[in-house]
Amino acid sequence: MGALFSCFSSAAPAETKRRRRSISSAPPPPPGVAVPSLGLSRDRSGRKERGGEGLTHEQEQALAAAAKTAASLLLRQNGGAEAVAEVLLDRSSSVRDPPPAGKKKQALPRSSSSRPRSLADPLLQVQQLINQDVKIDDLETNHFVLVHGGGFGAWCWYKTIALLKDGGFKATAIDLTGSGTNAFDPNNVTSLSHYVMPLTSFLEKLSDGEKVILVGHDFGGTCISYAMEAFTSKVAKAVFVSAVMLTNGQSAADVFSQQARSNDLLQRAQIFLYANGNDNPPTAVDYDKSLLQDLFFNGSPAKDVVLASVSMRPVPFAPVLEKLSLSVKNHDSIRRYYIETTGDNALPLSLQQSMCSLNPPERVFQLKGADHSPFLSKPQALHKYLVELAKIST
Repeated sequence: MGALFSCFSSAAPAETKRRRRSISSAPPPPPGVAVPSLGLSRDRSGRKERGGEGLTHEQEQALAAAAKTAASLLLRQNGGAEAVAEVLLDRSSSVRDPPPAGKKKQALPRSSSSRPRSLADPLLQVQQLINQDVKIDDLETNHFVLVHGGGFGAWCWYKTIALLKDGGFKATAIDLTGSGTNAFDPNNVTSLSHYVMPLTSFLEKLSDGEKVILVGHDFGGTCISYAMEAFTSKVAKAVFVSAVMLTNGQSAADVFSQQARSNDLLQRAQIFLYANGNDNPPTAVDYDKSLLQDLFFNGSPAKDVVLASVSMRPVPFAPVLEKLSLSVKNHDSIRRYYIETTGDNALPLSLQQSMCSLNPPERVFQLKGADHSPFLSKPQALHKYLVELAKIST
């Protein structure tokens, strides 16, 4: 969801007014009524325009394959993120299928990215990630619970799920209410507790003494903070990946509004939805599909951009406005870590660093060159950090 909440009113320019999409025939808001707009990303004035670039034969094939994959995904909605991983990972490089005779099996599947691999995102073997004297079974927990950001869904973690499972870890990706394959209408989500219910229900069902590592992306950071306060005994560690990391009494809107006026790209991408009529606050926020790549996926493979374009859903508006009540006894007692993304156009690095300065986590990691979706653009490097965090002793 990236940055949230620049304000506009009925006196806004015509360009802004065109971004509104009413779901009813209600009249526009009365004069003087300001509505916060979702988003805080920076527009990259020097970015290259992709629209005029010709596609190579390989890129056309990748896009065609991605479109076919996306269609399959929509038909397999009950399969969840694990089914997405099975469909999208390059089967020819997966350890789940035996390699052809005479070829050696790889320890980990290769990234499904078609771009050249950089030194910042190396192909890492399990033995490189975990000390030889640290066994997975000896860790406090080997179970990661992955929480997506606003507009995303469990599908976005498919590479991370596959890498973690191939390394011997457990990985569960949650579809929050009105997101991913969850059938609820995001316009009807009226509170943060409702939005995070799939996550809290999952934690509630864990057995006594069982703990997990929560990983939150984007607005998912607010969601895992809520869960940390409510289910402290079931959370071993919390990892914020280019995510909103709040303090007591803050809302995501409070954080995002810090740079709202400087985010032309996000403001152009936002489409406000008014299910209760234009004279009432927005009920959700959608995004212009043509701007998704520049905003969220400026470093991600083409086929993942296509997947996102058919999978992203509107972001419920009410949960973003809700202030959290976080206590020292519960929320602050859990070890927190932050993973920064330096090439992020949706949640600028400066804002990520500001949150870490105001509410310091135990450690801060940095994914150089990663866009707002490192699980797609830098899956191997993200995986490396997650495994390193898992093995940090108590």
